[in-house]
Amino acid sequence: MEILTYNFFQNALLIGILASIACGIIGPFVVAKRISFLGGSIAHSSFGGIGLAYFLGFNPLIGAAVFSILSALGIGIVSKKFKKNEDAAIGAMWSLGMAIGLVFIYLTPGYSSDLFSYLFGNILMTSSADIILAIILNIIIITSVLAFYRWFKAIIFDEEFAEVTNIAVFPIYLFLLCLVALTIVILIRIVGVILVIALLTLPAATAQTFNKTFKKIILWSVSFGCLFTTAGIFLSYYANLPSGPMIIFVSVFVYVMFLIGNKFALKKL
Repeated sequence: MEILTYNFFQNALLIGILASIACGIIGPFVVAKRISFLGGSIAHSSFGGIGLAYFLGFNPLIGAAVFSILSALGIGIVSKKFKKNEDAAIGAMWSLGMAIGLVFIYLTPGYSSDLFSYLFGNILMTSSADIILAIILNIIIITSVLAFYRWFKAIIFDEEFAEVTNIAVFPIYLFLLCLVALTIVILIRIVGVILVIALLTLPAATAQTFNKTFKKIILWSVSFGCLFTTAGIFLSYYANLPSGPMIIFVSVFVYVMFLIGNKFALKKL
């Protein structure tokens, strides 16, 4: 356990907990609303902000945050206003964000050794600036969900009824997508752009296998997120393997075990 005395490992565990709180709160809304594909598009669009940040020389996570929010707004508008061309438009934004990021990275002089950490994650490279940013984003996410919880639930479980009762469905939906974008920014450092949707959805999906109450799903989702990230960090360190994939392996394994257990329990009933 000597590894726990090292600052880089403490930072990794801390941002893992912060990310688990964020994805544990937002993930159940994403799973319940079935908008994982929108989240995937937001995640990949954020790579454009990472590339721009490298080119201009500031924290890539700030660039990712700006691009994620802008893409969340754009994708939200496309998904609601242009349903006939929704898939193509979202795919175009997904590809455009990645293309912008690659162009700016190509134009940046020199070589950045931690570039692939934003694609595939490297939680052991977490800096103090990353932690501060994650804390700020968590405060925004927690405060927003507490303030808009009943409106979020209304548009997720019965959007038509919400519209009839004069709830501003479209603006609230866009705001929810912006919170998804902020959560993705926190998760990028841990599992990277490529794997971010898995960690956003798997804790919530696991919690759903044995819970029906939405608040309990959120609490269990946070707990599972902490378990997945902590176990994945330790496994990646001792096995000398990338942290992002190890966290996802743990997440998928536990999720599958709960699915199997739930199926056997239903058969016995």
